[in-house]
Amino acid sequence: MSENNPAFVLQSVKHVTFEDRPVPPLRDPEHDVRVRVEQTGICGSDVHYWQRGRIGDFVLKSPIVLGHESAGTIDEVGSKVKNVKVGDRVAIEPGVACRRCEQCRSGMYNLCEDTIFAATPPWDGTLQKYYIVAADYTYPLPAHMTMEAGALVEPVAVAVQICKVAGLRGGQTVLVFGCGPIGVLCQAVAKAYGASRVVGVDLSEARAKFARDFAADDVHVVDTSQKSDGDPVEAARALGEKIVREYGLGQGADVVLECTGAEPCIQAGVFAAKKGGTFVQAGMGKENVVFPITTACIRALTIKGSIRYQTGCYPEAVQLVASGKVNPGKLITHRFKFEEALEAFEVVRKAQEDTLKVVIQGVQG
Repeated sequence: MSENNPAFVLQSVKHVTFEDRPVPPLRDPEHDVRVRVEQTGICGSDVHYWQRGRIGDFVLKSPIVLGHESAGTIDEVGSKVKNVKVGDRVAIEPGVACRRCEQCRSGMYNLCEDTIFAATPPWDGTLQKYYIVAADYTYPLPAHMTMEAGALVEPVAVAVQICKVAGLRGGQTVLVFGCGPIGVLCQAVAKAYGASRVVGVDLSEARAKFARDFAADDVHVVDTSQKSDGDPVEAARALGEKIVREYGLGQGADVVLECTGAEPCIQAGVFAAKKGGTFVQAGMGKENVVFPITTACIRALTIKGSIRYQTGCYPEAVQLVASGKVNPGKLITHRFKFEEALEAFEVVRKAQEDTLKVVIQGVQG
């Protein structure tokens, strides 16, 4: 191919540029595909790498293309690809695992140490005209699904994973801390799985209103105007107990999904969980927090962490969106052209109340 491949590249911390790169060839000429990227959502992790250059053990040491929430059109297929063909509209699962290790063979490929994950150092992401990925990590979209919805299959898959980690069952009560994109998508997936009552928690009245309209049965808005000089853990206990009492959660929520990473929310979530309940930590904030371990033990809580998605999550997310049970398109508050990518990232960085999901259109022409 003679044409070029415009890309949005993170050169170093807080330094991004547009580059005109060569069109990438298939890494595996038999099983890879090339996708022309049509829409990309911005995730907090993209902004984190841009601003700080690292997340945990993943450290930016050389330039990478940003972006990993994408959908596009198949442009080329390997010689043995059968699941998609040129012209198909697909959602792109951005993390290709090794398929050989113990974790992969168990279906928990989100824990594979050799995963090639888009926009995670040292691997390039999807904010470019063309992206190469293994064919079996692309999922055809039904004709009625938009490319924007296809791009947002990625955060829906994250929410599916969180709910699966929780072992969420029909009839359970679910308390979700955080009404940002992942929080509200967890609320929607929980409702789709048959939760009897879903309550969200957030600091923002605007986000609370959105969550109520989107999926939650109710949302508790935390009053931050009154600062306590007492023990912050006791303040978190009071918050957790107040939520349980005010929203009819009986002896506590069957399932608590913590999607903020904020220390007070983590603590309040433990105090709001019923005896024998499940607490899933999905939000990432400070690397170390004060955790009410005695309460967790006395209540015999099942405490789990959740990261990315594993076997079955992506196709299930496509189905949830296609069926209308989850509508991630409602989260989109800002749309930008590819040439405006830096402006789009600035909007996400500012994290204002009116910002939920920001999407960037693919390269035109």
